[in-house]
Amino acid sequence: MCNSKPSPSASPFLCPTKTHLITPHKLNHPPSHQDHDDDDHHLHRWPTPKEVVAEMKAIGKISGPTAITGLLLYSRAMISMLFLGYLGEMELAAGSLSIGFANITGYSVISGLAMGMEPICGQAYGAQQWKLLGLTLQRTILLLLSTCFPISFMWLNMSTILVNWCGQDHDISSMAQTFILFSIPDLFLLSLLHPLRIYLRTQSITLPLTYCSALSVLLHVPLNFLFVVYFKMGISGVAIAMVFTNLNLFLFLSCFVYFSGVYKNSWVSPTMDCLRGWSSLLALSIPTCVSVCLEWWWYEFMIMLCGLLVNPKATIASMGILIQTTSLVYVFPSSLSLGVSTRVGNQLGANRPGQARISMIVSLLCAVGLGLAAMVFTTLMRHQWGRFFTADEEILKLTAVALPIVGLCELGNCPQTTGCGVLRGSARPTVGANINLGSFYIVGMPVAMLLGFVMKMGFAGLWVGLLAAQASCAGLMLFVLFRTDWKEQAQRARDLTNTCAAAAAALPTFTNTLPKPQDKHHPYLEDVVIVTEDDGLSSNPPSLETHPLILVPTVEHTVN
Repeated sequence: MCNSKPSPSASPFLCPTKTHLITPHKLNHPPSHQDHDDDDHHLHRWPTPKEVVAEMKAIGKISGPTAITGLLLYSRAMISMLFLGYLGEMELAAGSLSIGFANITGYSVISGLAMGMEPICGQAYGAQQWKLLGLTLQRTILLLLSTCFPISFMWLNMSTILVNWCGQDHDISSMAQTFILFSIPDLFLLSLLHPLRIYLRTQSITLPLTYCSALSVLLHVPLNFLFVVYFKMGISGVAIAMVFTNLNLFLFLSCFVYFSGVYKNSWVSPTMDCLRGWSSLLALSIPTCVSVCLEWWWYEFMIMLCGLLVNPKATIASMGILIQTTSLVYVFPSSLSLGVSTRVGNQLGANRPGQARISMIVSLLCAVGLGLAAMVFTTLMRHQWGRFFTADEEILKLTAVALPIVGLCELGNCPQTTGCGVLRGSARPTVGANINLGSFYIVGMPVAMLLGFVMKMGFAGLWVGLLAAQASCAGLMLFVLFRTDWKEQAQRARDLTNTCAAAAAALPTFTNTLPKPQDKHHPYLEDVVIVTEDDGLSSNPPSLETHPLILVPTVEHTVN
């Protein structure tokens, strides 16, 4: 474990260490019978208060920085919206329309596909299969970049699609086309950023991402002033500023990865092997993408339904305020979901199913607490919150009626989102996709249509439909999770990492290795391992504690 105060001679990122060559059977020997008995004990009981606190700290060290990063990225989006509003009503409408189209057709797809690498990397890290991390990163980047080309073609023809197929206003659609044309480079940047962030997070490296995000957001404001105010580039200037902000974030993260050396043990030289063995990645990426898109698209459909209600201008405006509110609140359960996904993946990869079950239970308890907090906040702020966005009394009235319903939705959304993280960590995205499909479109959509239009409940009826979707989704998720056979999931994790590692076994790594001995338990693992002077040789799993600059496991780096 790294000391909090390294010696003057130490690297700013790493602890004082000495290098030992460890053969695979020493590094990853099978757990002892005592270890098995201890872990089996966790499968048949509730965690103790001490275990709950310890697990909350472990999840918090991942989810805390991730939540701060989410808030920073949320503030970046709000800054862009403010500059669009500065340009005028037409520019604000066009930018909003363009961002909505981009979310549906591009950003949701890229984000969902990238999450397919999360269970592979998380379980590979737990199993100490370093080469598999690098190979999965390369494959995911290639997958996302190849997906960008058909999406870009669709974006190039957005105006035609919006006017001819969706009946949108021609002038707004033409201006929205300008915005999305300048946003196309952003799509390719996100194809690099998403995998890089997941690659770091599955190793519990989150604080550097927060620092890099903060720095890029700080530069976002002067970039907008430069392109929008100084160069007077209008709506295209806002789009260019967004591209440069993501470019800065990618450059900052790349510099961190290179100079900290976190990539060394997992680095695999790019070869044609990146183009082979995609079956496991696609089997996880496609269902995850479907699950993410189904949830993202629901809110866009809600906006479309608002346009069919009486006084659509007020209902659409109020829906926009509420979606911004849910986006802000969603940062916290989403961060918890990412944290528990990493924890569950690491524990299953390390063959500790009992600990994975404890991670699930503790995260769901935290999710219920977040849901209650969100419900209290939206209920108490229902008459004041809308005034941060508008002074229109009709919009404020609709917002005040819907906010308590939004709070109830979050009471179901927080456990549901956290449950999706557990399913991702245990490599079961298809289950999550089926639950989202059934809950949102078989339960939620008919209830929203029935209450909103047939029962004449209007705007509130649409949100009750979302409440029904979230309630059924949370119920199904809890049913699936508490019926999980965690020993079976640990075996699936071993099968997944061994299958994926088979393609990476013959690839050269950055580190020097000894000739591979015969080992029937872990045929794919060989590496150079660092241990501290005090600890000596140890086969214990790497520590997951957070360093002020970087969370560094003691087995992750080689120092020459």
